[in-house]
Amino acid sequence: MRANTWIFWLVLVVLLLALLVDFPLDKGVLGHRGVRLGLDLQGGVHIVYRADLSAVEPGTESAALDGVVAALEDRVNPLGITEPVIQKQGEDRVIVDLPGKAISDTDKERLSRVDILKFGELISENETATWENSEGRWKPATGLINGEVTDLTSRYFKTNTYVGQDNLGQIELHFEWDKEGSELSQQITTRLVVGNQPLGIFEGTEALKGEDGQPIAPRVQAVIIEQGVITGLSYNEASRLSKHLNFGRLPVPLEIIYDQTISPILGADFVELSVKAGLLGIAAVMLFMIIYYRISGLMTSLALIYYGIVLLAIFKLFGVTLTLAGIGGFILSVGMAIDANVLIFERMKEELWVGQTLGAAIEAGFKRAWSAIWDSNITTILAGIILYWLGSSIVASAPLKGFALTLIIGVAVSMFTAIMVTRTFIRPFVNTSFARQKGLFAPYQKKEGKNV
Repeated sequence: MRANTWIFWLVLVVLLLALLVDFPLDKGVLGHRGVRLGLDLQGGVHIVYRADLSAVEPGTESAALDGVVAALEDRVNPLGITEPVIQKQGEDRVIVDLPGKAISDTDKERLSRVDILKFGELISENETATWENSEGRWKPATGLINGEVTDLTSRYFKTNTYVGQDNLGQIELHFEWDKEGSELSQQITTRLVVGNQPLGIFEGTEALKGEDGQPIAPRVQAVIIEQGVITGLSYNEASRLSKHLNFGRLPVPLEIIYDQTISPILGADFVELSVKAGLLGIAAVMLFMIIYYRISGLMTSLALIYYGIVLLAIFKLFGVTLTLAGIGGFILSVGMAIDANVLIFERMKEELWVGQTLGAAIEAGFKRAWSAIWDSNITTILAGIILYWLGSSIVASAPLKGFALTLIIGVAVSMFTAIMVTRTFIRPFVNTSFARQKGLFAPYQKKEGKNV
């Protein structure tokens, strides 16, 4: 009796806590966040970058990847994404998930650049050009640092660029060089100031253009050492560049090896269809259980509702990201919960129709079914762990990991509801008049071709 009382209070406390998380009284209560939806449900972008670690000192590869993750986190912030997921995968890859956001191919490539801006100078006809535009043919503007030829790029900017205006209201992007950048800028502008030559500014492989669509290539009229100004940009473009220049310098080059974009509209459709499919499936299962197992089936249906409340609380409390594949894992775990109850009720049926009382049949049914339930659920959890581990080592990992994680959590909760909750719901019938009507708890069992 003490054991029964202890289980009852455990089931009740878990339910109350789960309800508090699912339906908080105010925003200060744990669980006020909604369930996090994956990219396939709310739309967004999934990108996998491969880091070029060939120039990294052996033994520091992991630290270099950590630096890449930190820099990408800083660079993603200016895009206005509230909950990006950026993490390492394997030895040389980084995954970037941007939920609820559609970004252009240019932004995807911009995130991976070691240098946001590069500087160039005009070349003669017999030299090989790196860039070409209406202003002419260009090569990287270079100087010497410690005796080595070095390109001048925005990697030498200090992270204090800002947008301002001159006396005429023209937009200016102010920047300041670090020590090495100052040395390079002094050498290059000293060379270009002779003849008032232009200094081209390029973003990736394209010339940086002003709001008039023309390449920005200001004439060098004085030697620039520590500070400079870029003009000709619109306010929006100058603000975007300022943010990217201030946030994060990638320690190694990155290459996009996989990316997937799902529109938010398509994701919303997935959510609606998934909810409908899940509700219809669960309703059908509950209806079958009630028709076939009567009161026992009704208690199982109530236990399934309990299961859903607790599982939702776990998802919210621990920030589980729910994906379309994850919903599949959840529905499969519901099937596992029903399977456990079927095993229990079949054992109960055998006990009832050999003359046992309802109380004895309940205890015997749960006891005899436990070994089969334990074996099947543990093997399923082990399979889920293997799938999750596999999903951590392949490129398109999000759906597989989502399925595995929700399956593992769902199966674990289903074991609790099948063994603890369903039994707690059925036990109160033991001392009622219903207990004498065995047909209300189990279908008739046939023996030797006749109904018992």
